[in-house]
Amino acid sequence: MDDINVKQLTLAVRTIAEEKNLPEEVVLSVIEQAIAAAWRRDNGERDQEVRAELNTVDGTANVFVSREVVELVGSDTVEVSLEDAKKVKADAVLGDFIEEKYEVTSFGRVAAQTAKQVVLQRLREAEREVVLAEYEDKIGTVVTGTVQRVEPRVVRVELGKATGIIPQSEQIQGEFYSIGSRIKVFIKDIERDNRGPQLILSRGNEAFVDYLFRQEVPEMETGAVEIKAIAREAGRRTKLAVNSTVSGVDPVGTFVGGHGTRVQAVMNEIGDQEKVDIITFDENSEQFIRNALSPAEVVKVEIDEKEKRARVFVAEDQQSIAIGRGGQNVRLASRLTGYELDIETAVPEKPAAAAPKKNIEDSLLNAVEESTEE
Repeated sequence: MDDINVKQLTLAVRTIAEEKNLPEEVVLSVIEQAIAAAWRRDNGERDQEVRAELNTVDGTANVFVSREVVELVGSDTVEVSLEDAKKVKADAVLGDFIEEKYEVTSFGRVAAQTAKQVVLQRLREAEREVVLAEYEDKIGTVVTGTVQRVEPRVVRVELGKATGIIPQSEQIQGEFYSIGSRIKVFIKDIERDNRGPQLILSRGNEAFVDYLFRQEVPEMETGAVEIKAIAREAGRRTKLAVNSTVSGVDPVGTFVGGHGTRVQAVMNEIGDQEKVDIITFDENSEQFIRNALSPAEVVKVEIDEKEKRARVFVAEDQQSIAIGRGGQNVRLASRLTGYELDIETAVPEKPAAAAPKKNIEDSLLNAVEESTEE
């Protein structure tokens, strides 16, 4: 197609709108952008301000070129002198923008190709915007998708109409994604950058675990139990602080479920290699810290409220449990409680331990002495 006919474009608006399931005004706007780009290619210069208007009733198109009214013209394409501006608009003043109108009937071959590229690219973007708008209200929920492609840094997942990505930072470490497999994903966000909108999915965030427990623990819906905090290192370990608002309800037991069925259902989804610790939340910071460091036993906690730090003393044999492999237990407990936790070994007070022995001997001697005196 050497020349692009404006009348044909007008007819195309309706057809494209129907085919692509897009509003006509969106398609019209895309085509107007293409006409402006093509006209600039044929007649104008790169940095010109050009907009186009397509009249769908009579199939004509007009292009409007905008120029700023200045005292001294540096570039004809974007600026116009006050004298010339007054010829177009009698009351023009400096700083105004003057639009000049040109009618368009057809374009040369190169410009037509430009128009075609613009139309295709913009239509793709518009389609994605329409699809993603449907997902806007699904942010914060979990949906099931199909693994479409596995790339070094991202996994592409098809969710019905749209495709989303799980970036490396949102994946579960050590998890294997096979193409065609069905997986649950948390819809985290819609990122808009220069490549167009992108659906960001996650399996590695705290909210994914929260959602999975919500499916398994109906008492969360009634408000009898709640998750107060979650700290997670996906693929390794998750700590949950849970609380009960109803007296007599054991929050940990409620989340674990009979024979551990509820926590097992969550682990089946996130993988058995990830440990899940469920601990009781406590309004008392010291007790909360003790609970958070479980399974380690804590001797003493000293809290510095101002610095949001706490020194935690544990027996020597408990130190490696409190810290955890690679510092994981203390790191997650810190995030869960909001205090920077320093684990220290509690030194047993030797003199105190030796004292009772001496007392026993004394009382024994006294008893002997008393019996001899009798």
